Amino acid sequence: MAGAGEDWLSDGLDVAGADCGLWVPGVDYMAGWREARESADRLNRALLGAGFELSEVRAVASTDESGRGVVRLAGWPDAAERLAGLLAAVSDGDGGAA
Repeated sequence: MAGAGEDWLSDGLDVAGADCGLWVPGVDYMAGWREARESADRLNRALLGAGFELSEVRAVASTDESGRGVVRLAGWPDAAERLAGLLAAVSDGDGGAA
């Protein structure tokens, strides 16, 4: 999944985090990662459709220590502010209550 080019792979957004590195033997991390990857790809397509470049904000698939899929949003502060504004504009103004 890429925006205007492949430069997003080395754009400085550290998406690894402090919790990556140690894997527990016997935990099926791949199943959780695959599920997270599908969701991250869908979110990245939505971000591209909303005019964002993946070099400024993107969804990243990962897993937690138990192998459950996790999708993290990584981005520069200005892109996060733009995304927050977009989400606020489409919400019904109740502060996020469902």
